[in-house]
Amino acid sequence: MTKRTYWERNTATDGYLLRRDVSRVLGNIFMVILLFGLCFLVLQPLFHQFSNTIMSRDDLFDPTVLAIPRFPTLDHFRLGLELMDYWQSLWRTLAITFSMSLLQVAACTLVAYGFARFDFPLKRFWFVCVMITILIPPHILRSAMFINFRFFELFGIIPLFTGGSVNLLDTLQGYTLLSVTAMGLRNGLYIFILRQYFRNMPKELEEAAWVDGCGKLRTFIQIMLPDAVPVLMSCFLFAFVWQWTDGFYSSMFLRSFGVMAEQIAGLGDYFAFWYIVSIGAAEGGLSLAPIALVEVMISVGVLLGIAPIIVVYLFAQRYFVESIGQSGIKM
Repeated sequence: MTKRTYWERNTATDGYLLRRDVSRVLGNIFMVILLFGLCFLVLQPLFHQFSNTIMSRDDLFDPTVLAIPRFPTLDHFRLGLELMDYWQSLWRTLAITFSMSLLQVAACTLVAYGFARFDFPLKRFWFVCVMITILIPPHILRSAMFINFRFFELFGIIPLFTGGSVNLLDTLQGYTLLSVTAMGLRNGLYIFILRQYFRNMPKELEEAAWVDGCGKLRTFIQIMLPDAVPVLMSCFLFAFVWQWTDGFYSSMFLRSFGVMAEQIAGLGDYFAFWYIVSIGAAEGGLSLAPIALVEVMISVGVLLGIAPIIVVYLFAQRYFVESIGQSGIKM
């Protein structure tokens, strides 16, 4: 029996084979174009910023230079590292962000497990309060938070020992207090994600552990937590990234600590001052920094700020993808 050609098989199926293959090829081309467009929308601003940061001053003010510099240079990055005190700021921000993210995830995990597995008075009401913290922007609470932490008294207990309230603004103590009480940045979202995960875990696991003599805390630590590692890692990544780039809580509690968010926000002013002192003095008068150079330095700060985040994601993406897969199955 001779093997029929593609066109003979297509004729035998009234053209269905050709229509199927053409549709498949066109669909693949469409998906490639769509994915390329989405990637371009995401990455194009970064490419544009990077292109500007490696341009020399002559390239910046040359209208014929659009994307690729004629005389690339890393002088802007060297200056940005100096003005931001980058390495000191990097290690300080890493230490603060890492520790606070751990505290937030630990506190949110305990709260989420309580909501998922235990019954207590006004449970639904308190969970609604948690959801409200997701919906309300933190900027609306800025005045109330400022007053409470500026004159912190813990229901009148602290004045009994100190004679007055204490100021927790611009202190690690105030920032730590928010983290350990699950009231930090986006903590309501972490509680919701973890609660949904724990709710969908089989109750038979806990019951078997209780039969074997495990208490509730030991069951939580030895039975429930190990299986929740991917989801915990996802929450930790969210907490780390959002705190790294957060300007709201940083401006309230970490203004004098020189964290990365504050350094990036002030880099334009640092450069303008440096330009007046250095370039203006060299030219023998008051010389203001051109806006184009200020924008370039801000781009340098942004790229230097997001570089550690990219490195963290590259190492932790396995847990993030695994969490998405488990969430799709269990939730």
